[in-house]
Amino acid sequence: MHNFENFLLNHLPTSKSIHPTYEEAVQKMLLAGGKRFRPALLLGVVNAYNPLLIGGAYHAAYAIELLHTYSLIHDDLPIMDNSPLRRGEPTLHVLFDEVTAILAGDALNTYSFEILSDAPFSDSTRVALIRELAVNGGLNGMVLGQAIDCYFENRPLSIEDVRVLHTNKTAKLIAASLKMGAIIVGQEELADALYDFGIKLGLLFQIQDDILDVTQSSHEAGKLTNNDESKNSFVTLLGLDEALQEADELAQILAKEMSGFDEKLKNELSSLLTHYINRHKQT
Repeated sequence: MHNFENFLLNHLPTSKSIHPTYEEAVQKMLLAGGKRFRPALLLGVVNAYNPLLIGGAYHAAYAIELLHTYSLIHDDLPIMDNSPLRRGEPTLHVLFDEVTAILAGDALNTYSFEILSDAPFSDSTRVALIRELAVNGGLNGMVLGQAIDCYFENRPLSIEDVRVLHTNKTAKLIAASLKMGAIIVGQEELADALYDFGIKLGLLFQIQDDILDVTQSSHEAGKLTNNDESKNSFVTLLGLDEALQEADELAQILAKEMSGFDEKLKNELSSLLTHYINRHKQT
């Protein structure tokens, strides 16, 4: 991921204006780091099938990271989760103010599509990638999940509805990362299979985050923890033991599906996926 980080640093959003903090605000959470899990998934698929396209694929990987980072900035706002910490750094509304945080998030959202529109692929591939990111990150994807999450705060949902919530809020962008990698390398049949795998992976990722919220300190997590009591989290609804059991069952399903990947994809993604599939066991 070293070259991806260089690409990110060379394509930080910039502006030239009279605003004293805008440029710093839009760059701050990108420079704070993060797991870069979604970009790693996309780049892993591309590297498995056509390493020559990696340079172009950085555009798509960065677009996903930009959209994800915008969602975190907005998720942390006082009107939503009111979190003071993200990626081990003070959140933007704490560092600056709420208006600046909202607008920085808006800027990263739209900048993701600007970056993706400049990707050195055919027009049809660019449109397919832009559509995939928009569908999964927007109206009927991540934004819908966030709307459900906020609306039903302090109002418990059924576990089936919680899965719907987090399929939209978390899983779809993870699934899109895998599918976009397959689109770049022209693996159309694989794209749909990887998307389905990614939905399961995203749900596991969310269950793990819910588990870590009650088992890690804010310092360890790099964000505010023990903050989900009023949320429809898997731990809140199921309890810690049952959430761990659900994570174990989903991890087993994913490990089995991963073993069925062809050798190129398995060799490229197995280390990354194994780490994240077993993340909840490291608590």
